[in-house]
Amino acid sequence: MVPFLLLLLLGLAAAAFSWPDNRSRPWLLLVGAAAHSAGMAELWLHPEPPLFGGYLFLDAPGKVVLATVSALFLATAVYSQGYLRHRHDKDNRVFVSGLLGLLAAMTVVGLAQHLGVLWVAIELTTLSTAPLIYFNRNARSLEAAWKYLLVSSLGIALALLGTFFVALSGAGPDGPRSLLLSSLLQAGPGLSKPWVRAAFVFLLVGYGTKMGLAPLHSWKPDAYGEAPGILGALLAGAVTNVAFLALVRVFQVTRAAGEGGFACDALVGLGLLSMALAAVFMAGQRDFKRMLAYSSVEHMGILAVGLGLGGGAVAGAFYHVVNNGLAKGVLFLAAGNIHRGYGSKRVEDVRGAARRLPVSGPLFLAGFLAVTGTPPFSPFWSEFVILNGALGSGRWAVGGLFLLFLAVVFVGMGATVLKVVQGDDRGAPERTGFRDSWLTAGPPLALLLAVLALGLWLPSPLASLFRSAAALVGGGS
Repeated sequence: MVPFLLLLLLGLAAAAFSWPDNRSRPWLLLVGAAAHSAGMAELWLHPEPPLFGGYLFLDAPGKVVLATVSALFLATAVYSQGYLRHRHDKDNRVFVSGLLGLLAAMTVVGLAQHLGVLWVAIELTTLSTAPLIYFNRNARSLEAAWKYLLVSSLGIALALLGTFFVALSGAGPDGPRSLLLSSLLQAGPGLSKPWVRAAFVFLLVGYGTKMGLAPLHSWKPDAYGEAPGILGALLAGAVTNVAFLALVRVFQVTRAAGEGGFACDALVGLGLLSMALAAVFMAGQRDFKRMLAYSSVEHMGILAVGLGLGGGAVAGAFYHVVNNGLAKGVLFLAAGNIHRGYGSKRVEDVRGAARRLPVSGPLFLAGFLAVTGTPPFSPFWSEFVILNGALGSGRWAVGGLFLLFLAVVFVGMGATVLKVVQGDDRGAPERTGFRDSWLTAGPPLALLLAVLALGLWLPSPLASLFRSAAALVGGGS
């Protein structure tokens, strides 16, 4: 199943690049999304043994991430049918083929059990994404694309150096001769601790740059602000999640080597810093798409804190992977609709969105409530589990700061969202002709309903999956 799925996605990407018709080309995204969803469902129901000598295998953390990627990509594929129809003036050849290539690369990240394969797949997500940011073909999107490419490539270069350090940590007589995760975990106590520490620092910086953890987030505001809503949703809800999975793999090795305490402190510190920076920069933000970039910085910080706290908070972090990914899809797709409806993403130009776009405007507001952890939406519960992990382990300062930053973000983000959604649109830019349709408003609505459903009822197989994923990295139930 896995080789066939990867070959199919790559074949669809090549077909999209050579497809002559701009209008029908987006249908290939639907084919790829449907095939990926079917493939993930098949792997869940009928797990396959490790492939290619153990290099690829879908374990519990990979299932969490790839299930989120698959659901979000399916929603954006449906959305693209309406969105790209409105953008018929733009050639979507590179955009469609790049998205399919990105899906293939993210799938390899989710399956990778070898740190070298993992690094290559993460780099492929960068190379396949950078040209897509330039979709609007203007100076700002070109600057954002180059910034994303340069900053991410610098991070990936540091991650490569960290991968070399992992190899050096096992270079002793009893060390593994492979970067296979299973070999490294088995040889954990025999790994050189100084090399493991150095490796973790470089890999945290490298993959943390890809996640957008502060202070490594400088590419996010520009990339998210200039990218189409489809790409913004995938960057914030899928690409950052696969980067988090890469960090989880590194954390597993570090913990097996007996350096878990050092890694946990670094993760909690960097996570809280990310939340603090997002809280500061979100207040008074005048560009609502850049505001969503800082929301992504905040939620990557939440994931880092959850992983670093250990215990039950790790299961909360995996729960939050799903919740944040789906909620970001709601926000970015709704924001893309509002941007199209007004021809601007500046707060001073956009007001009364609930009147002009009666579905997308309220969805943007509901997405804000969901992503900021308002009950009964599911992010409330995953953030509660992480907070409970902090307080339950006696980390009162961490728990207090966690709550404080969440509150400040809620106030700062809410001020911007309410300005966009409320009021009337008199004095706003003239209507652009864009209207809500089932293709452009249906996918974010479906994602919002999924976030609400997961907040009202968490299926026991999914809860068990979060616990299994946490157990692999030393977390409790």
